[in-house]
Amino acid sequence: MSDNGQTLSCVLVPVAGRQLLLPNVSIAEVVDYACQEPGPDTPDWLAGRLDWRGQNLPVISYDVANGGYLQVPGESRGRIVVLNSISGSNKQLRFLALMTQGIPSQIRVTRGQIRQLDAETGPADLMQVDTDGETAWIPNLEYLESLASQSLT
Repeated sequence: MSDNGQTLSCVLVPVAGRQLLLPNVSIAEVVDYACQEPGPDTPDWLAGRLDWRGQNLPVISYDVANGGYLQVPGESRGRIVVLNSISGSNKQLRFLALMTQGIPSQIRVTRGQIRQLDAETGPADLMQVDTDGETAWIPNLEYLESLASQSLT
């Protein structure tokens, strides 16, 4: 994004105790929270599976992937954000899903509105940023995709 005032459409995705900042184009769809149990002998970060458009997607708990605890959202608040895969290296994984703790909201930001913060991050975080006084985390999508790929084997 250049400094000439161009804006980028983004989405703030609420997870436990924080919000993620993602570009709008990375999100394929936001659906109501409804996922199948992950089954036995699955990683802790795998909150379940989502049948979405004929595909069985792994639903990742961002909180657990980042070293925290699983917090299942309430039925009225929780959503699942279906993300487009960015790597393209795994043809079986075109999409993955993240469990949210609320309804994502859209915002528009410019480069001047985002400032990287010098803060400790977890493995699922790329960085922490400030957007006009609001703190958000940019997720490490490559890491999340690597986790989702593990669930396919």
